[in-house]
Amino acid sequence: MKLLTYTTKDNNEARLGFIHHNRVIDMEDFGNFSNFPLPDNILDLIDMGFEVIAEITEMINETSDDQFDEIAYDLDEVVFLAPIPKPRKNIIGIGLNYTEHVAESARTLDTTGKLPQKPIIFSKPPTTVTATNTNVLLNRNLTNQLDWEVELAVIVSKKGKYVPKSEALDYVFGYTVINDISARDCRREGQWIVSKGQDTFAPMGPILVTKDEIENPHNLNLSLKVNGVEKQNSNTQFMLFNINDLIEDLSTVFTLEAGDIIATGTPAGVGAGRNPQEWLHDGDVIEATVEGIGTITNTVKEI
Repeated sequence: MKLLTYTTKDNNEARLGFIHHNRVIDMEDFGNFSNFPLPDNILDLIDMGFEVIAEITEMINETSDDQFDEIAYDLDEVVFLAPIPKPRKNIIGIGLNYTEHVAESARTLDTTGKLPQKPIIFSKPPTTVTATNTNVLLNRNLTNQLDWEVELAVIVSKKGKYVPKSEALDYVFGYTVINDISARDCRREGQWIVSKGQDTFAPMGPILVTKDEIENPHNLNLSLKVNGVEKQNSNTQFMLFNINDLIEDLSTVFTLEAGDIIATGTPAGVGAGRNPQEWLHDGDVIEATVEGIGTITNTVKEI
């Protein structure tokens, strides 16, 4: 199922919907129509458990297109928000999770070049989240080295502690795209949160795709363009620690909960790794894409 959080031109209230036959169907209205109460936001839907997706899908299959007309919008009638506009907790970030990115970071940043033996974990506050077709803010008082990082993000489906690798994907609700915007000159004694945690530094979306629609999350192409020029192009098969590894490790460190977001790391091709280095500037347009999910587009705005 392809889920989205959206507003309309007539209503600024954030709503939960799903895409069906290239139209947006309001989830709560669909629940009312089907006599099956459904929420108006994605976190409450996740809290219902992943099993509800199969129930909703069955109801969709039993509903004709004509019956959807009263609760449907054309795609160009809605504004896409981030799938989870206000996460309950910090986004969990994973650093240096693609081998070639480890190498390029060692050439130009303060990293060793050694392959991590365990996942490198950082976080991004909920206020970093922004949607597709919004601005990424460039504050020159903080940074002159604004950079891009396309990533596959995993949405956790349920509470988990000490989750073994073999069961890890049972704890996944779905996937989305995150651009882990980074201010390379804002690291503080090895700490990354100032570099990673500024407002708008986690563009997310455009939709959340439930795990049943992604046959293999470890074989998805991901790419990024700046002003139409490709900068990153790789595949999730090259992650150093895959999703199973990450969920096992993270759930050992702390309890994972429904709605948690894990950004799984970026491949090579970031601006800091180039020769000469490249940084984002006012007006630059960034397009981050993950196969099977879509593209988020953001424009850099200097403030």
